[in-house]
Amino acid sequence: MDCIQITGGVPLDGEVWISGAKNAVLPIMVASLLCDGPSYISNVPHLQDVTTTMELLGRMGASLAMDDGMRIEIDPRGMHQFEAPYDLVKTMRASILVLGPLVARYGRAVVSLPGGCAIGSRPVDLHLRGLQALGAEVSVVNGNIEASAKQLKGANIIFDTVTVTGTENIMMAAVLAQGTSVIENAAQEPEVVDLAKFLNAMGAKISGAGSNTLTIEGVENLHGTEYSVLPDRIETGTYLVAGAITRGHVRVTRTRPRDLDSVIEKLRETGAVIEVGEDWIDLDMKGRRPLAVDITTAPYPGFATDMQAQFTALNTVAEGTAIITETVFENRFMHVQELQRLGANIRVKGNTAIIRGVDELNGAPIMATDLRASAGLVLAGLVANGTTTVDRVYHIDRGYEIIEEKLGQLGARIRRVASPRKTR
Repeated sequence: MDCIQITGGVPLDGEVWISGAKNAVLPIMVASLLCDGPSYISNVPHLQDVTTTMELLGRMGASLAMDDGMRIEIDPRGMHQFEAPYDLVKTMRASILVLGPLVARYGRAVVSLPGGCAIGSRPVDLHLRGLQALGAEVSVVNGNIEASAKQLKGANIIFDTVTVTGTENIMMAAVLAQGTSVIENAAQEPEVVDLAKFLNAMGAKISGAGSNTLTIEGVENLHGTEYSVLPDRIETGTYLVAGAITRGHVRVTRTRPRDLDSVIEKLRETGAVIEVGEDWIDLDMKGRRPLAVDITTAPYPGFATDMQAQFTALNTVAEGTAIITETVFENRFMHVQELQRLGANIRVKGNTAIIRGVDELNGAPIMATDLRASAGLVLAGLVANGTTTVDRVYHIDRGYEIIEEKLGQLGARIRRVASPRKTR
């Protein structure tokens, strides 16, 4: 098992490119099961979750090939297995996304209840009720979701709460349903829009993507296509915060600034000077200590919960006091205890963290608890005195491509090493 070692205190300076979006590429890969020929997906990031998804689709009989240019071919014509087993699903919640395509295209699915990051309960009941509304028979047996349908029928579906994966799952199922489906209180995230664009490129008829109401006219079949995944807005935000927390100057390229309005606004509140181009964002702290900023997470277009840990880290060394309110997941402050090991002054009460900025953090061994928390811990290590060792970095490998190399090219003193063996 690897860990990341960081010697902090270096203001970052330079340019870094942004990979394809993890939260878009995974549902797009799964959606390729819906068509009757191969699809070619480009701008695919080299991530553990992508590898896991490839293994899952391969076990089902899909043919996959990946070249050196971040392009993957997925051909579902060999599909013969319609089960997502626990050994894969337990590591990645996005595995639940195979449920809708399998039922819609092949009439049956057995999917183990999903795992992923331990950031709170993320029930799948909205997925199941959506499929039942489309006419599927659904049950949970021995930890597995079992679903079947001869032909899904269009339906009106209203989600009780906004759910990204629920919206994606039901949208994928509805594209092959008979008749018209309407999804109300749908997720509006850019990754949901990207999935809708991919489905439409395969011949689906989806309108309203990016709003809270989706209308899907079912079609008889879909064809393969070529598609490039959008840039990762969370990776973009993470590197911008890296520049801010170290009082540095960072330019991110190959990104999409319009997806980061709320993040850019908050970074400007810290005192950062930010310039924006068509596919780049430039952040310059001009050597100044950032100012504390309050954050309240919310579904898109609100402030992304996936950026909360990074701004929590930023506020630990900011001037003033910040209040972070987490409204999306109820257990997403597990990084706080690790930040306190570095000297952060944070008090958590319910879904709120009160952070009083300190003059400096000091390096220590810390442990990643989930994907985005691990990014926040790395950011704290960049500004801490001495050496910070972040263990369990397999979490970060799920969602960040070669993070130590990208930070290294910005001047960070960071390296990946084997974790020391623990002795009794």
